[in-house]
Amino acid sequence: MDAKLFMILVGCKPTGRNTEQHDVFFGIAKELRDLVPDIKRFWKGSGNIHVDGWRVVQNVDGYKINVEEKCDNNNEANLFFLNLGGYKENHFEEFHYKMLCIAKDKPAAAAVAKQSAFYLHTGFGKDAASHIDDRFGVDVDDIFEIKDILPDEIKERFSVRIQKNNGTELPDDEIHLGFFKLDTL
Repeated sequence: MDAKLFMILVGCKPTGRNTEQHDVFFGIAKELRDLVPDIKRFWKGSGNIHVDGWRVVQNVDGYKINVEEKCDNNNEANLFFLNLGGYKENHFEEFHYKMLCIAKDKPAAAAVAKQSAFYLHTGFGKDAASHIDDRFGVDVDDIFEIKDILPDEIKERFSVRIQKNNGTELPDDEIHLGFFKLDTL
C-alpha cells in the first residue's frame, strides 16, 4: 500500500467575508487529488476552495511517519498539529506558525511548541505575547492529535505509525507552496 499522510493548507474567501480565510486539513490517500472530495466536505459551503500549500508527512522530529491499514496502534509517542499565534509590534495582524511535533501527550506537545523560534521571538508585552491557546498552562491557539482530526472514513481504514529513526538521516518533507485550484490537482 502506498497511501500517505497529507497536511494541506486550504484557503477560500467565504461569502460575506472581507478577507481570504485558511485552515489546515489532514488526510490519507495515494495522491493529493484523491482528497478533493474530503477537502470539500471539510469546508462545506465555502465557495471557491483552493490549496495554498501541502506536504506529505514522512518525517517529524527524527521520527518516520508511515500509513498502514487499520491496526492496533502501539506508538510510544503521538503526532500532534499545533497552531501558534503571535504578534509583531505595529503590524495589524495575528501571525500564525503551524507545526507538527512528536510528544507523549498535549502538555508535552505544548512544551515543545514553547521552545520554537516562533514562540520565543514573536510577541511583545503582556497583551501581545505569543500564545498557544488551550488548557495546558500556556496559551495555544490550537493543538490536536492527528489521529483525532482525520476524517472518520479515513480513521476507519488507516492508522498512522510513528517509528523512531535508528540513526540514519531522514530528508525533510518537501513543502509545496502556491495557488492550486482543486480541479487542477
